[in-house]
Amino acid sequence: MYLQIAGGFRQIADFVDLTKRNPIQTDFFHQEMTEIGASTTSSSAMESIMERLSHLENLYFPRAQQSSALLPSQRKSILQDLYSRDTPVFLERYGSLLTLEELKEFDVLRDNYEINWHLNHLRSLISPTSEDLKLRSAKVKNRRRAYMDKLMFDGKFFSEDAMRDREPYLHHEFLGKFQDPSGRRMARPGERWSETLLRRAEEGVLVEKIRREQQRLGVDEREWVGNERVQEEQEEEEEEEEEEDEMEEGNDGDINIHRRMHQREVLPDDKGSLGNEEGTSLSAEEMADRMDQFTHVMQQKFLSGEDHHHFNYSSIDEDETLDDHWMREANYDAEEKYFADV
Repeated sequence: MYLQIAGGFRQIADFVDLTKRNPIQTDFFHQEMTEIGASTTSSSAMESIMERLSHLENLYFPRAQQSSALLPSQRKSILQDLYSRDTPVFLERYGSLLTLEELKEFDVLRDNYEINWHLNHLRSLISPTSEDLKLRSAKVKNRRRAYMDKLMFDGKFFSEDAMRDREPYLHHEFLGKFQDPSGRRMARPGERWSETLLRRAEEGVLVEKIRREQQRLGVDEREWVGNERVQEEQEEEEEEEEEEDEMEEGNDGDINIHRRMHQREVLPDDKGSLGNEEGTSLSAEEMADRMDQFTHVMQQKFLSGEDHHHFNYSSIDEDETLDDHWMREANYDAEEKYFADV
């Protein structure tokens, strides 16, 4: 009995050794089996599939084959050769261009693990089940969040200035109206005059966008961004008119004039220290909290796909390398849980 078991192990070892010493022979066997399977499919159906694919515009071919894939007949020959040699690679490269009916022609090859995997994957893309949609949605969310983590680490896309450029009105509501607008027009240390002028021009464009949004939403004209100076001039004119009226009233008016002059000396400094049209002052902690809220809103907009003017979301959603981020996170969480339970 022991001799029989030993003999069985020896046979297995001999087979493994054979595959190690003859990898070409093993690959040939795999290729031969693929070709035998491919030959069992309907030749007329495959002829029709290759003919259709060969006439598609911008059909992908490896660089080495591009010079010999100029005519449909040449492309068709290359497609047929790849299908005969390596059907899994054919499906990987061109499977997304096939219809459900055309995929059925490959079902006779489902015994091959790679071919079966590609067929199931392609069908889930063309005609996904509710479970496929659920899994794909979760995968897309995870990949976008992983990409967003990279953007957060980089520090540019989610900087305050970059977010304000993308959503000027939203920034104004969260932060801008509590900030001193004159600071954005001042020259910055180390900045050339041409750069200052360019930044002022860009600032003017952003202010105009905010004003248009305020007009669209029916905001009181006195609260429109950029109208602070106009409002101050109107108030000064009203005060001057009141002063003239009071001077005509006699001595009692002189007292009121002095009182108003004193108020005019104090109010501009107070208003300037507030740095916003609403007349409310926010502490550094409150401004930091509003900045966190604004950043959170901008992050949610990115995750929901609203930054499509700045990103090709399909390249993010299909990037399998982003899954590594969550695999590391899952491994880290598992380690944390293990050591916590020990």
